[in-house]
Amino acid sequence: MENITSLNSPHIERVKALTGPRGKKNRETESAFIAEGIQTVREALTSKLIEGLAVKQVYVTESGLAKLQQEIPSTNLEKYELIKVSDQVMTAMADSESPQGIIALCSSKSMKLSDLWASKPSKIAFFWQIQDPGNAGTVIRTADACGFDAVVFSSDSVDIFNPKTVRASVGSLWHIPVVTDVNIDEFINQAGENDLPLYALAGEGEEQFNSSFITRVSKQPSGWLFGNEARGLPTLPPELIKVAIPMKGFAESLNVASAAAIVLHSVGLSL
Repeated sequence: MENITSLNSPHIERVKALTGPRGKKNRETESAFIAEGIQTVREALTSKLIEGLAVKQVYVTESGLAKLQQEIPSTNLEKYELIKVSDQVMTAMADSESPQGIIALCSSKSMKLSDLWASKPSKIAFFWQIQDPGNAGTVIRTADACGFDAVVFSSDSVDIFNPKTVRASVGSLWHIPVVTDVNIDEFINQAGENDLPLYALAGEGEEQFNSSFITRVSKQPSGWLFGNEARGLPTLPPELIKVAIPMKGFAESLNVASAAAIVLHSVGLSL
């Protein structure tokens, strides 16, 4: 196992290039991204689901290696290139303020919308121009937890391989298909071609997201559209059903991640 102690190591520069100010461009050019922390890296190393995401190298400190060995059978770890680094090198590499001693260099390959329809999904969450990386990671994790088949992000959304998004997803990137850079009109048209009913979450929805509505729609396939944190959704076809979450208090609206959690849990786990 290679052991890196020098703060001048090119490995540091390579990792920082994927998380720094030019990180998005570098991630796209290299089709690579960084995953940090025991939970996220554990899921990356043990997932059997997502085609296109793969672990290339894992950087670990002494304590980080011990954590991995507790979580993952040695026969699985032997499949990957592990590189031991000093605590100082790990701190220099890490994007988080409190690194856990584990960083994985991963390869990425974006899934296409046509590939998604080929899998015959019955529950899809679509997010239009989501800007906050924490929100993006959270809705991926929520969709995974609630049994949805896929998450789709529109063009002009945050990069799903942003380090903060990857951390917020806590490994769910390796559990559920995520399609990016999809035009909303294209998604709506293709959903119709694939017989997937769509519902748009909107403050002025003609339908209320209550128990009777949930019972009515949760037994059938459905796609759910959620809007930008500040502007909501763009103008939609008039025939698309708009749904509002009823609220008792004085709050004007919910954060998109909170609204998505309510809808995805109710629809995905409804009996």
